[in-house]
Amino acid sequence: MSEMKVAVVGVHVLDTHVLTIESIPAGSEGQLVDTIRFSPAGTAGGTGVVLSRLGAQVHSFGALGTDPVADALLGMLEGEGVDTTGLVRKDDVQTSASVIPVRPNGDRPAWHCIGANAAFTLGDLDLASLDGFTHVHLGGPEFLGGDAAGQLLAHARSIGATTSVDLLAPGDPGILEWVAACLPHADHVLPNDEQLLGLTGASTLEEGARVLLEMGAGCVAVTRGAQGALVVTAEETLEVPAYPIDVVDTTGCGDAFSAGFLRGLSHGSDLGEAARLGCATAAQVAQGVGTDHGAYLWAEIEALVAGVPEEPRTM
Repeated sequence: MSEMKVAVVGVHVLDTHVLTIESIPAGSEGQLVDTIRFSPAGTAGGTGVVLSRLGAQVHSFGALGTDPVADALLGMLEGEGVDTTGLVRKDDVQTSASVIPVRPNGDRPAWHCIGANAAFTLGDLDLASLDGFTHVHLGGPEFLGGDAAGQLLAHARSIGATTSVDLLAPGDPGILEWVAACLPHADHVLPNDEQLLGLTGASTLEEGARVLLEMGAGCVAVTRGAQGALVVTAEETLEVPAYPIDVVDTTGCGDAFSAGFLRGLSHGSDLGEAARLGCATAAQVAQGVGTDHGAYLWAEIEALVAGVPEEPRTM
């Protein structure tokens, strides 16, 4: 595998998954569940965990609190081989966390506390510390704001790093306006289908992707749940199918797709193959609980891709 030294910057979250939930008990009643489990997550943290398992050298940059939630999250990230020295700890905010009740079909509504992610600023990151990185992945540019996010990504490009962006917030035209300044510095933008349509107000995913391209993004790779992914550049549009699996929990599928897609590109894959690798990586996480489910052995992911004869379809 080619060397990939990646900075994952921005959103780091501790997820608590509760399986399997069909309803919230009435009043103060209790309910027995199958599983309660913690996992490291977030558009930076979750993607970093999967990238580390795929053989990349991963360094996290972001903000945590000084609470026990932070201690647990740091321990999990370090246990995955992620360098956490770029995570700053702030006394006046709690560490970001989510509680995710997972339904029997894999759907997962969530309660989320933004916490320290909203307190992270560009002043918390020494740009000189990024020297030598091949990739900078920004998870949650909406927390930095477009100007600061653009400054970060422009610096990353100036040192020869490939840049990518993934949002945490639901799609809203106001969010797009807020982060617009970073798009000309983003080689790859990685939204999900609902985010893309909400951000752009477009009627189709391809139309929405082209809005982001016109705003300066180099490539838009949008996840479509059970339908796979759509990759759009100025030159081509590719549809990539998902892999048939028994879904347990879809939490972290987008982060896993991002990791597989970016790792594929770092290994020299073209966009279609990279998207298939992304879908294969996401298929692993969906079959268990949490972003850290699955071995994510690169050979197994490549074998899954090689075992499916259907090629990415050009639209």
